[in-house]
Amino acid sequence: MTHFKQIFSFIVPYKKYAYLNIFFNILYALFSTLSFMSLIPMMQVLFDQTKRNTTEPVYTTIWEFKNYTENYLSYFITSTTETFGVAHTLSIMVAVIIVIFLLKNLSDYLAMFFITFLRNGILRDMRNAMYKKTIDLPLAFFSEKRKGDVISRISADVNEVQTSFLSVLELIVKEPLTIVFTIIAMLSISVKLTLFVFVFIPISGYIISVIGKQLKKKSTKAQQEQGIFLSTIEETLGGLKVVKGYNSENYFNRIFQESTQRFFTLSNSISNRQNLASPTSEFMGIMVIAILLWYGGHMVLIEKTLNGASFIAYMGLAYNILTPAKSISKATYNVKKGNAAAERVLEILEQDNPITSKENAITKTSFDSQISIKNINFKYQDENVLSDFSLEVKKGQTIALVGQSGSGKSTIANLLTRFYDVNEGNINIDGINIKDLNIQSLRGLMGLVTQDSILFNDTIRANIALGKLDATDEEIIEALKIANAYEFVKELPFGIHTNIGDSGNKLSGGQKQRLSIARAVLKNPPIMILDEATSALDTESEKFVQVALENMMQNRTSIVIAHRLSTIQKADKIIVMQKGKIVEQGSHDALITLNGTYNKLVTMQSFE
Repeated sequence: MTHFKQIFSFIVPYKKYAYLNIFFNILYALFSTLSFMSLIPMMQVLFDQTKRNTTEPVYTTIWEFKNYTENYLSYFITSTTETFGVAHTLSIMVAVIIVIFLLKNLSDYLAMFFITFLRNGILRDMRNAMYKKTIDLPLAFFSEKRKGDVISRISADVNEVQTSFLSVLELIVKEPLTIVFTIIAMLSISVKLTLFVFVFIPISGYIISVIGKQLKKKSTKAQQEQGIFLSTIEETLGGLKVVKGYNSENYFNRIFQESTQRFFTLSNSISNRQNLASPTSEFMGIMVIAILLWYGGHMVLIEKTLNGASFIAYMGLAYNILTPAKSISKATYNVKKGNAAAERVLEILEQDNPITSKENAITKTSFDSQISIKNINFKYQDENVLSDFSLEVKKGQTIALVGQSGSGKSTIANLLTRFYDVNEGNINIDGINIKDLNIQSLRGLMGLVTQDSILFNDTIRANIALGKLDATDEEIIEALKIANAYEFVKELPFGIHTNIGDSGNKLSGGQKQRLSIARAVLKNPPIMILDEATSALDTESEKFVQVALENMMQNRTSIVIAHRLSTIQKADKIIVMQKGKIVEQGSHDALITLNGTYNKLVTMQSFE
């Protein structure tokens, strides 16, 4: 139950439904017991075993309540039978039984009715909290986690916690109260017989706990395995061209089937242990009832210490314990499974996020003078990516970062936007450390166009409007024109309202990149970061995109990370990087004259 205590915070907005559920569960347990107790007077009338009592009893103290109830009932039956006849009395008894059973089932329905709002509310709120936490966590977290595993936690694990939460409520309210009320009623009929029940409950509980000992461990493994095969699905669909292009269908099929086979084996083991709980508890219950039949029959027929009607009702009460006992055993298993799921959910919800806005962070809405990167060191894991790196970018300048793959160019973009934080050194904007800025306002100052055109399965309008959610159609079209994209967009079936498919797969690479540029244009930030924005394009597409980039960079501070050197010859300053350090810097012409690393890179790309 450790993890459920932490999950309980989600119940607070729905506590009125929890209280109502508990209230009607109490009523259900009470009427469930009364439904069997009400059979006693009816059977006494049927078998003419009612004690005659013509004097109305007087209530004295609570300690005499049982005797008072029995005496009043016998008085009522005697007087009613003498006045209206036995058929009338029997009709009243039947009507009372029907009303009690109606109230019992109505209470059960209302308890389930109110818990539905609580269960589904918790499910929604936990999913929302998980999703919000997932998109708030830094990129570093996802370099170590499978996306499919995170999806599994948000979907399957949250659902398991919600299902188990219902089991907990039943475990602590409905079923135990039914057992308690039933045992009180059984004690009121016969203390001797009830001692057998107290023998049955602890033995049953022990056996059930032994059966379920390994359940949490196996449930954790099953949920982890579910994350693995969901990851395989997500990765396969994302790289379907490669899978098909390399004839790797059989390989990925085998990986997926091995994972689902492990899940199959674990699920069978878990289900079989769960399924063992119910027949075990029922069998033990029947064993006790068999003993009760023998001993109770002896009390009725030989000792004459118990009348037949009370004994029959007592047997009904004894059997009434079996159903909640079975439910408790099932709920115990669900709690073990849910506890394993809760552990995985809480791992995300309680994950520390080191990249957040500090308290009283500065909100900055304009860029006035310069970006200053001072003596920064950074490593993703163990190996240094940037070493003692310094750079100043003045307002209005276009700075280009070039170098071989792995030289640390894209890392600069990740650090400027605080996707990652520097290990040492400072990055300042207008003299303010970016760690002192509100993250939302920091990223609001920047537009980002990446090598991979990240588009969503929605309309062109919705994709571009991420840069400005309240943009008008006219503003969207103007941004498309600047990005050299409106020519192809207006030819689409529904123009800017055309859905572009999953990851924009209905468009070419150049078209997708121009939409990414249009999104940045619409945002209209003072600082633009272009991370190899043309490296994945063919020559013709690159020309269109290059024009779009030049349009966008006018009157803006731009940091261009370039693989194709033809795209940055007009930059104010070119920074040449190697193994996380600056080896050369200057204009295009100056670096060519220097005849160093930059000139070698240009020569390799056959650029004149």
